[in-house]
Amino acid sequence: MNQVKYFTKEGLEQLKDELEKLKSVERPAVSQMIAEAREKGDLSENAEYDAAKNEQGMLELRISKLEETLANARVIDESQLDDSRVSILSRVKLKNLNTQAVVTYTLVPENEADIRNGKISVNSPIARGLLGKKEGETAEIDVPAGLMKFKVEKISRS
Repeated sequence: MNQVKYFTKEGLEQLKDELEKLKSVERPAVSQMIAEAREKGDLSENAEYDAAKNEQGMLELRISKLEETLANARVIDESQLDDSRVSILSRVKLKNLNTQAVVTYTLVPENEADIRNGKISVNSPIARGLLGKKEGETAEIDVPAGLMKFKVEKISRS
């Protein structure tokens, strides 16, 4: 079953670039490896040939999955998002009421999450607990470590 996946413009472009690289660079390189291994003789005992064919299978699977993802991809229209509430693509400044620490997260589609850069998946427990909140509101979020309380200090677009 094909499932619609949402992307930012940048995230969709990255996927398109990756697919193009796989098709134009990786696929010919693997074909060349297979040809070179085939030239070495008996294929039934040729580990190089088996490895190259395995790599080709994995590459074709990745290409197929990327093509399916791109076929079902939709770009998020930021102009339609409500800036007064936490939603996808919101940059949210939070105060952890348990520790008094202040953190800033951007809520992004699942496939673009990168915690090191402050981007959390909109499907993560913290993001789900924040969705729909306004500035000044408090979110109580049940996470594996226990109950966390966050105050939404600022909402902006990234």
